[in-house]
Amino acid sequence: MAGVGVGHATLAEGTRFNTGVTVVVPHPRNAYRERVPAAVVVGNGFGKLTGITQVQELGELETPIFLTGTLSTWKVADAAVDWLLRQPGMDNVRSINPVVGETNDGYLSDIRARPVTPALVEQALAGISFAEVEEGAVGAGAGTVAFGWKGGIGTSSRRLAAGDGGDTVGVLVQSNFGGELTIAGVPVWKQLPDPGEYARNLTTPPSTGDGSIMMVVATDAPLDPQQLQRLARRALVGLARTGSVMSNGSGDYVIAFSTAPENLRSPDRPLQPARSLAGEAMSPLFQAAAEATEEAIVNSMFRARTVRGHRGTAAALPLEPVLEALDRAGARPRPAP
Repeated sequence: MAGVGVGHATLAEGTRFNTGVTVVVPHPRNAYRERVPAAVVVGNGFGKLTGITQVQELGELETPIFLTGTLSTWKVADAAVDWLLRQPGMDNVRSINPVVGETNDGYLSDIRARPVTPALVEQALAGISFAEVEEGAVGAGAGTVAFGWKGGIGTSSRRLAAGDGGDTVGVLVQSNFGGELTIAGVPVWKQLPDPGEYARNLTTPPSTGDGSIMMVVATDAPLDPQQLQRLARRALVGLARTGSVMSNGSGDYVIAFSTAPENLRSPDRPLQPARSLAGEAMSPLFQAAAEATEEAIVNSMFRARTVRGHRGTAAALPLEPVLEALDRAGARPRPAP
C-alpha cells in the first residue's frame, strides 16, 4: 500500500536457525513524532504482543510494528527502543512504547538460543522498502509453519471503487498456525498429502489448530481508533476462511492503523481526526480487509520454499494438487482470451 514500508532481516544458518525480523512502518518519517491512529484486536490471546495496552488505551501507534519469533520478542523490543532513542528529535524522550508481535518458529529454528541481535533489528529497519514486499520464508516468516506446510510473510491489498471512496486496505501476515487449509471456499486439505510424510520427517511439523498469526492491516481511509478496531475484527473473518478456528494454543492478533494525512498527530497535539467515515461507508472496507487477509495468508504459503530446520522439515505447499482442486471447483479465475 502506498506510503507504508516493510523491511526484513533473515537469519538462516544451516538447520539450526531459521528466524528473523520484519518491520512495518506507516510512513517514511519518525513514527514517534508523527503518530497514526491504531487499534489492536485479539482473536485468541496465546501470545506475547508487547505494547498492546498503550495502543488500546490511547488509540495510536508511536513506533514501527516489529514481528519476530516468540522468545526473541523482548530482545527485539529492547533493540527497537535503543534505535528509536538515537533518532533525530528524540533527545528528550523518556517513554516509548515499542510494538512487537511474534509467532513461535521453534520447529525450524533453535528458539531457546534467542539468536536475534540488535544488528538484525537494525538491518530490517535499514532495509525498509516502500515498493514491492518480499514474501514467503523471509524475515519473521523464515521459520514459520502453516497448516503443516511452510508458512511465512504474505501480503495483499484491495482498492475500493471510486463510488465507495476509492480507499485502499493492505494486509501483511506472519502465518504460523494450523487447521484445515481452505482456499476460496474449497477444502483443498482433502486433496493434499500428509505434510510430515511428504517431507519425509521423523517428526511431524505442527499441523493442528495450534500456532499463531500476526495480521497487520493498513488503510488510507480516515478512520479513528474505534473504527480501526471494527476494521481489524474483519481480518479475523479472512483468517477463518482459510480454515483456522483460533484454537486454544493459537495467538491470533490484528493491528490496524490509518495513514490518512489528516489523522497524523505529534506528541503535543491530541489525536483529532479531521473527518471519519459514516457507518455504512465501513462495509466496503470490511469486505476489503477480509478478502485481503485471506489472500495474504494464501500468498504467504504460495511464496514459501521448503526449509530444513532444527527439528524437522517444513515442505513448501505442493501447488499442483491445490490448483487442480480449485479448478475442479471452478474457483480459479481463467485469463481472458
